[in-house]
Amino acid sequence: MKTLKDAPIGSTVKVVKLHGEGAIRRRIMDMGITKGVEIKIRKTAPLGDPLELTVRGYELSLRKADAATIEVE
Repeated sequence: MKTLKDAPIGSTVKVVKLHGEGAIRRRIMDMGITKGVEIKIRKTAPLGDPLELTVRGYELSLRKADAATIEVE
């Protein structure tokens, strides 16, 4: 299983499944990250956390702990 956390910088990936539960899953879905959405990994912060992403035409920062719950291809 490849997660968003493991995707290389500069790549574009497609969401396959969300593995989080409860409030975390709901928050991720509210940010526009749902099954089938393409996400471009733009860069990481200087210390490696969070990730900066482009989702549905807007920029989003996401912690690596949350990114690990998003399965991508």
